[in-house]
Amino acid sequence: MHKKTIQKLCCPFDKADIELTIITTDMDEHILEGILTCTNCQRIYPIVSGIPIMNPDEYREFEMEKPLLEKWEKHLKGKSVENFKLVAKAELE
Repeated sequence: MHKKTIQKLCCPFDKADIELTIITTDMDEHILEGILTCTNCQRIYPIVSGIPIMNPDEYREFEMEKPLLEKWEKHLKGKSVENFKLVAKAELE
């Protein structure tokens, strides 16, 4: 996935802008793994093998995404994921 592609994407729920967190790239600077985060609703969407997974919540399975999120935990900036949304860890307690 090219970085320019991000400028064309928006959150499918509220059409807000999304932020990119790059996890890995290839030699040509194509994004292989990353996280897209909605700036409004804080939903997260993984980028896997260069493909952004931006399905509606009802078509996503948290248990399938959980291993990726655990692997990428350090990139979540001290936050956790609940119902596909980025939340402060204090909100969970």
